[in-house]
Amino acid sequence: MKVVQTKLKDLLIVEPNVFGDHRGWFCESYNEKVFRKIGINIKFKQDNHSYSKQKGVLRGLHFQNEPYAQSKLVRCTRGKIWDVAVDLRKSSQTYLKWFGIELTPDNHKMLFIPQGFAHGFITLEENSEVQYKVDNFYNPKTDRTILYKDPEININWPLYEVVLSDKDQEAPYLKDSDVNFK
Repeated sequence: MKVVQTKLKDLLIVEPNVFGDHRGWFCESYNEKVFRKIGINIKFKQDNHSYSKQKGVLRGLHFQNEPYAQSKLVRCTRGKIWDVAVDLRKSSQTYLKWFGIELTPDNHKMLFIPQGFAHGFITLEENSEVQYKVDNFYNPKTDRTILYKDPEININWPLYEVVLSDKDQEAPYLKDSDVNFK
């Protein structure tokens, strides 16, 4: 397994070893022992799976405030997405910086997003599926959203026409959010 440090502190690209032959391929997407060796010592508690029917579905920017913040291990298992993480840790050297990466079933890449980050993605193909592990259970009282086009963050999304949920359309700007990461 290969780990690549991104330009944002603690945000990692994880590339599993893929073994292929005439039948197809096999990879271990998660192994607790291997993840510990590469520095990700997280106990995942929940797996999530989303399906987006249309190209341009944008989900995010989502996070949970303390004490129910979540680390995530994100991968695309069908279609193609552009995955984004935003550092919301006020004491971080990379505070309000963002990172985006294309995730596909063919590149097998995963993005490890530590607690203290907002997360979002946009589908680049129809019928896209995203699966991700989290290290804390969903908590509706601490669930938060920031507007995907917040000018203070200024994410350069690859598509302009987006399909949003009501929740994401009504999301506040960061300046109006109660984000509580230190």
